[in-house]
Amino acid sequence: MIQNKIRLSVTFVFLMFNLFGQEPDLVENDSLSMSEKLDSITQSLLSKDSDSLNGYLNDDLFGIIDTSVQNQYPFIQFDKNNYQFYTKESPTFEKLFFELQQMVKTKKGKLNFYHIGGSHIQADIYTNDMREYLLNYWDDLPGERAFVFPFKMARTNNPWNYAFTSNNEWKGYRSVIHRPDSVHYGLLGAAIACTDSKIDLSFRYKGDNENSPIDHIRVYHNKGEMPYEIKYNSVKNPIIRQFTNELLGFTDTYFKKEFTTFDVEFIKIADSLLSDSVRNEALYIYGFQLMNNHPGISYTAIGINGAGLYTYLENENFTEQLSQAPPDFFAFSVGTNDANVPYDDFDPQVYKKNLEAMMKKVLLANPDCAILLTVPNDSYYKRRYLNKNIDRERTVIIELAKKYEIPVWDLYGIMGELGSSKTWSTNKLMKSDLVHFSVGGYHLKGDLFFEAFLKWIEQMENKPPVTILNKN
Repeated sequence: MIQNKIRLSVTFVFLMFNLFGQEPDLVENDSLSMSEKLDSITQSLLSKDSDSLNGYLNDDLFGIIDTSVQNQYPFIQFDKNNYQFYTKESPTFEKLFFELQQMVKTKKGKLNFYHIGGSHIQADIYTNDMREYLLNYWDDLPGERAFVFPFKMARTNNPWNYAFTSNNEWKGYRSVIHRPDSVHYGLLGAAIACTDSKIDLSFRYKGDNENSPIDHIRVYHNKGEMPYEIKYNSVKNPIIRQFTNELLGFTDTYFKKEFTTFDVEFIKIADSLLSDSVRNEALYIYGFQLMNNHPGISYTAIGINGAGLYTYLENENFTEQLSQAPPDFFAFSVGTNDANVPYDDFDPQVYKKNLEAMMKKVLLANPDCAILLTVPNDSYYKRRYLNKNIDRERTVIIELAKKYEIPVWDLYGIMGELGSSKTWSTNKLMKSDLVHFSVGGYHLKGDLFFEAFLKWIEQMENKPPVTILNKN
């Protein structure tokens, strides 16, 4: 945005000078075209140490993606792969930078990162890449895995990087399609239920996530009187203490030593010890939060296939559960499903209203949370029609970014804007549905997302410090 404004200003300057038969000597090389001269002046007017966040000049690449990738995919706008600020300051992102800086310096503290979306997030490919980058980028900051859910038990695709198994039959609920009165959705927007008297679940990591050890597990379950006792293998995972919060519906268990796999049993309590109202109640599980005492970043991916902003708005315990581990950073990547309708059926103001309402839910959990808004990827409606709704979403996203003094990660612009998903598909970066990415495309998306995060850190480090010292 600011570069466009500068280019317009410079164009006006050139026009004025040309009227008088002169050309400003801002660029001495007469062999350059007008466009190249404008680009040169634009670069000179921006700064690597600008005191305004919206006046900073980012490099195209930062080292996560190299020039060979840039050459292989010349249609990708790598110069747009950054956090675009539309205001001079961003108090929440400056606070996040300070907290991150202190954590890296002192090797103390923990920051809670969340990333919400639909099927792009449920698959947890590019978000897991981001998670692993964050867990491995700084030494001695292993962080933790945070929230996970037994999606397989709900009969939907489970993220590839961990697995739950069970010998029981479960009933699955997803907030997109199931809204029974018995299910009270929380942060993750999914639930599983079982009525057996003895229930087992086993968890194990897959891939490189074993770098995130566990010594504290929180299970989100039924609120009120809990009809099941939660037991772990006392030999494999000896327990220090365990307690249940009936008001908020979770059980915390602290262990004597760290581990990366666990088995848990839910044993039905005898009817004689239960109130009449819960004797026949099923066990409902809304998620597991895997924690430890190590410093670092906790990165939770929140994604349900087909979810839109309207889906998460109706999850009654969303903010309540989020408040138990308040967010320091929260990325919104919700909009693909909201926009997947005919042009005349999409109301940008409804999308804006829903997005702002979800942002307010996050800010209730932490008023100082750094919220990142991301523009959805280009896509086609029903594989045949250009989806012009994405650009309309981008317009209102930028409006909210200005209002809340937060940045935007413009994936739509990075891809090449309207119709670019066909080019990505031709280059095997997207699937033939022209909505979802290929595995390779998701990994490239993860590299882009992390590189934009690093560029933001560089931007904050280069920002001139503000001093309160009296130098007179």
